[in-house]
Amino acid sequence: MTAAPTAGQGPLSGVRVVELAGIGPGPFAAMLLADLGADVVRVDRPGGPGLGIDPACDVTNRNKRSVVVDLKAADGPARVLDLAARADVLIEGYRPGVAERLGVGPADCHARNPRLVYGRMTGWGQQGPLAQRAGHDIGYIAVTGTLGLIGRADQPPAVPANLVGDYAGGSLYLVVGVLAALHHARAGGTGQVVDAAIVDGAAHLASMIHGMLAAGAWQDRRGANLLDGGCPYYGTYATSDGQYMAVGALEPRFYEEFVRILGIEDQARAHEDPSRWGALREEVAARFRTRTRDEWTALFEGSDACVAPVLSLREAPHHPHLAARGTFTDHAGLTQPAPAPRFSATPTAVRTGPARPGAHTADVARDWDVPHLLPPPGNPAAHPHAGTTPGHPQRKATS
Repeated sequence: MTAAPTAGQGPLSGVRVVELAGIGPGPFAAMLLADLGADVVRVDRPGGPGLGIDPACDVTNRNKRSVVVDLKAADGPARVLDLAARADVLIEGYRPGVAERLGVGPADCHARNPRLVYGRMTGWGQQGPLAQRAGHDIGYIAVTGTLGLIGRADQPPAVPANLVGDYAGGSLYLVVGVLAALHHARAGGTGQVVDAAIVDGAAHLASMIHGMLAAGAWQDRRGANLLDGGCPYYGTYATSDGQYMAVGALEPRFYEEFVRILGIEDQARAHEDPSRWGALREEVAARFRTRTRDEWTALFEGSDACVAPVLSLREAPHHPHLAARGTFTDHAGLTQPAPAPRFSATPTAVRTGPARPGAHTADVARDWDVPHLLPPPGNPAAHPHAGTTPGHPQRKATS
């Protein structure tokens, strides 16, 4: 079913993944597997997923190939099952029961391929009172207590984009589960279903804080603790030019260097007494307002004070350290985060740009030996981009 990994293509080279198209955490999880070298075939639906951005700019579809299958058509489920029969992993992000109704649920797939790892990405999970309810990242992290941790005490909880729920609590847990199940299957076991629920992952991310809460080292309220902005030497401060600096001087020796460079050596012991935190925060804030972000960045350069400038998305790729490491990369005109993590023997790379829906139907049919994947003659809608060059996206969506 799979070939041996090839150096230069990532540690998952030879692993075959079927991704049933969706938006958010499922595509990101599949992108991560593709970055690691897996041959990911995204099964797009006619008309696209409705994300609302040009498919040529959707970097979560990089390093993948795409076919278009209408699962509601008479032959749609059979075409997906043909792919599942030759795959190691399948990922879907439908509401519970939808894949079964479409004829591509776990039982259908395992009947064709008992060793398949079937990854399910949802917000609420496969069971529970809310399993059938619609939802988004913000609601999932709200009920787990995670959202309530974030922000100032005197303001509503701060929304952390959709990074904590969709991607940290969702995608990354799905990938961990898929890889663990894949190891089990290859060690002589059978395939299985991985139920990755964002509520489970988002709760799990706060494990350390739950431990601190149980030990009495964390107050169950926002903006009152060491790591939630309540501590004056772990937070963000405005500079004279309206920008911000981030401070994380937690350990005593880092704090000493911080107050020395900031010019408030008289506050060297203030961090030890929470009753002095309010006054300390005011003095730190006043000092930061005396210089620009770039001036403070230069002053703290080379120190162990654990202070860094708060950069924007467009600024970040130009940070000297990130530029030196190649944390961001440019491919086909798109600046994007490079694959992570890094491997010494099987390096990863952005091999192709975002896969346009249906662009690779003929190639996948050949490579995976699934001739029935090809649409009937005279039906170009099923492969609208056939014949285009993979990895060379157009700027205007045509599907």
